[in-house]
Amino acid sequence: MTYTDLPAVNASLNALAACLLVIGWFLIRAGKWRAHRNVMISAVTVSALFLVSYLVYHYQVGSVRFTGQGAARTVYFTILISHTILAAAVPILAIITLYQAARGRFEKHRRIARWTLPIWLYVSVTGVVVYWMLYQMSW
Repeated sequence: MTYTDLPAVNASLNALAACLLVIGWFLIRAGKWRAHRNVMISAVTVSALFLVSYLVYHYQVGSVRFTGQGAARTVYFTILISHTILAAAVPILAIITLYQAARGRFEKHRRIARWTLPIWLYVSVTGVVVYWMLYQMSW
């Protein structure tokens, strides 16, 4: 594996994180809190692996320019800007959410998780979209 493989790895990790978040949501809705806990710990682990891989890649290659034009460019940068802003919040929200659960403060955990889940899910899904637009679409 080379550094050029990392964007695909990163997109795969983002997609896996999104799947785990949805599974975790269904599990807690079904009252399966132990399975929910395990899946959410997996989601945090996958997201942490993503972050390491993402930083390694961009340390090696720097930024990658988007080559699309017109409406595609507008769509790409709209998604990228919202993705980037919200991505900065995810680690903080996730840590707070996990901390509340670890301390057994489940009401506080639920309150912050109502914000954390949709933001984290949006960031994971748009991460895949950004990858697809940047590396897979031919402009």
